[in-house]
Amino acid sequence: MQSQEAAPRPAPVPDVDVEQAEAALVEHYPRLVRLAYLVLPPSLGRNRRVLTAHALTQRALPRASTPAPVLPAQSTGRAGEAGYALVRLQVLRTALEAGLPLRRAAWPKRSQLPPLLPQVWGLRLFPRSGGADELALDQRLSALSGPARAAYVLRGLERLPEPAVREVLAAAGAEDPDAALREAAVLPLQEGLLRSAEFDPCSLNARPTDLMRRRQHLKAALVTAAAAAVCGALLALPGGGWGPDGAAAPPYAQNPAGQAALDPGRLVRAAPAAWRTSARTDFSVWPARGKLTGDRALLRRALAVWARPGGTVQVSATPGTPSGAPPGPPQLLYAGTVDRARVVLFYDGLRIARYAEPEDGTSGAALDFARVDGASGAAASAVVLDRSDSNVRYLTAPWVRAAAVRDLLAPESGPVSLTLSAQGVTAPMASPALHTGACRSWHALELTAAGSVTSGGAAPEHALVTDLGELAPARLTARDPSASAEGSGAETGEGVREAWAPFACSLAAERGQGVRSVNAWRFAQQPLPDGAGTGDWTCTRADTWRGGGSRVLAQFHTPGGRYGAVAAKAEDSPACGPRDPHVLAGVLWKSGAGTWYLLAAGGQDTASVRASGQVDGSAGGPLLALPAKRGAQAVLEGTLTDGGRITGLR
Repeated sequence: MQSQEAAPRPAPVPDVDVEQAEAALVEHYPRLVRLAYLVLPPSLGRNRRVLTAHALTQRALPRASTPAPVLPAQSTGRAGEAGYALVRLQVLRTALEAGLPLRRAAWPKRSQLPPLLPQVWGLRLFPRSGGADELALDQRLSALSGPARAAYVLRGLERLPEPAVREVLAAAGAEDPDAALREAAVLPLQEGLLRSAEFDPCSLNARPTDLMRRRQHLKAALVTAAAAAVCGALLALPGGGWGPDGAAAPPYAQNPAGQAALDPGRLVRAAPAAWRTSARTDFSVWPARGKLTGDRALLRRALAVWARPGGTVQVSATPGTPSGAPPGPPQLLYAGTVDRARVVLFYDGLRIARYAEPEDGTSGAALDFARVDGASGAAASAVVLDRSDSNVRYLTAPWVRAAAVRDLLAPESGPVSLTLSAQGVTAPMASPALHTGACRSWHALELTAAGSVTSGGAAPEHALVTDLGELAPARLTARDPSASAEGSGAETGEGVREAWAPFACSLAAERGQGVRSVNAWRFAQQPLPDGAGTGDWTCTRADTWRGGGSRVLAQFHTPGGRYGAVAAKAEDSPACGPRDPHVLAGVLWKSGAGTWYLLAAGGQDTASVRASGQVDGSAGGPLLALPAKRGAQAVLEGTLTDGGRITGLR
């Protein structure tokens, strides 16, 4: 039997003082913030994730000397420092707490609340956008639980072995570290992507918040005191005043039909399976979806604001869309919470109306309108549900079974699958409507319809749409305008993506114009002089929901060029459309030998082309190539095979 003096004793655990922890935090700050950003739930949105990651890291300092955690060292040796191990453990613990759901029976933890510091006013911050691989990894991480994300990041970012990860997760408060490791093991480890700029909350882009709404908030703040007194008096009036209607203005009439349109109990709701048996595939067969379809108070506020929006409500409408009250009870499409906002979508046969308000009140409510009359099939397959942090979410039609992201500038790349919830809501994807920099990518949404819909011909199997800044995304097609409206040639799939690859960036000119669809038609291929290959002539036509305001661009694409060049354009013209499927356009082109030429082309039904003015000449057939001087101008005229005349677009 050993005496007490001779018995072996465990090595003492060193204490970490505040100075050691601060030194470790300052030295490894970017690494710790990246760790917190990756573990935080993506549902917070990128702006709040950035600020929360910085806040959690800055609050990781201990208040006094603290025993160092008995945790394994990193492969790099940095985590062997007691100060770094302590700070990393605190960051991981609070990041996991921030992802826990709020419960009514318990007080929220500090990490679950929006950070007090740091705060940024007037700007939204988010990391630099990466490529398709980073987007795919972010979507897969968002599907994991918080402990599983932490396990994946500790293995990929901290390079810890599984036993070490298990000990760190247990010390951070994870309930089942083994289950977290099994869940994280499903994803292949991609260390390089975890260290990319997509997940670096210390290298940020800045964009302004909603400037119009911010100005309205400033005006509202100046009259808050007076408004409070007036609201108090109105709430005491018979009938409850106008408080229950939230941001709606006071009622101005008691019209029976208008009152019926404001009653949530009279909202039209389609049966969940109505689209399966209906002869129509439009918005009238969309069922009411979302977790708040039974919230009568929310629906009443949304209808009241639609009928009489108050002065603080931001109202927007696509060109040619009336923004008045509904003529009768509208149809409810969606009511739920999306990205920390309550959103309601209505359909009245002519318009989609979107009402949105913050989760914590009605201040800053927004009301948006878009025309969708005559929409059917692919044109009624998706509606924009929410935009935030340069991303967009869609509510898809009940017949949509899969969604994917396509980069139109890279048609050879594969689709990036987009998660589709049981309610038909897509995961967030980058929106080209919110991008203002150089055009290096153009993301479009590819929707796959159920076979029972496509078999009847009511909607194509695949539909390609893109966000142009409105509620209804624009449909992208690639077909001869003289062919049928659906399913002709390159109407869907690979043909559409290849046709749009050189011309996708030209879609930026159509933002906010109420565009219903944009068709790309390659009407001619022309051998280039001096053996320079073959150039492609493509006509892109943007048609609007209101009928007027169409835009036609004749674009020319030379071999090896990434983008097409606009050769001519026209507005409110029937050219390149079903009514007038003819086009004639020309462009000055310089060969590799330094010689300038006037190139012109028409459709296959063009019998001859003639140029006059500073360049004179003619050619039989739809193609013309004449030597010209730099800056020369010419008038183009053509004769069709049926004897008709056509003039060139300018």
